[in-house]
Amino acid sequence: MENITKNITEQEIWKLLEQVYDPEIPVLSVIDLGIIRDVKLNNEAIEVFITPTYSGCPAMDVISMNIRMALLQQGFTTIKITQKLSPAWTTDWMSDAGKEKLKSYGIAPPLSKSFDINYFENLTIECPLCHSINTKLISQFGSTSCKALYQCNDCKEPFDYFKCH
Repeated sequence: MENITKNITEQEIWKLLEQVYDPEIPVLSVIDLGIIRDVKLNNEAIEVFITPTYSGCPAMDVISMNIRMALLQQGFTTIKITQKLSPAWTTDWMSDAGKEKLKSYGIAPPLSKSFDINYFENLTIECPLCHSINTKLISQFGSTSCKALYQCNDCKEPFDYFKCH
């Protein structure tokens, strides 16, 4: 049996990683999130560099395991997953397609960064369900640490907002 790892390219690895999804937001791949920083191939060995969305993100262990499983299925046996904490991840690294997927999933995508001390109070977040901008912050902490909870004053539905980092 031919070892397919010798014929695979770095570009094909990036394409493969598009099929590895975030366990907390299953419509986003690790590529959509922008957490894959680099991929290094050396014969039959591979190293994938990832940056967590924030330090201590509980999903990173599952994401690392899912990346490893995807690479094992392609015949890689020497796999190293390296976390890079610097530079820190930013929502600016998310793909535009990923932001659209969030919105379609019912999560308001991140806006541009702001360093205003009253950041949440000054945001106008569009409801991903009815597209109204008549929304209010319910809590700076949503279903996961990377999200805030909002409610639409028009359709009355609560929704998550993916916080800017």
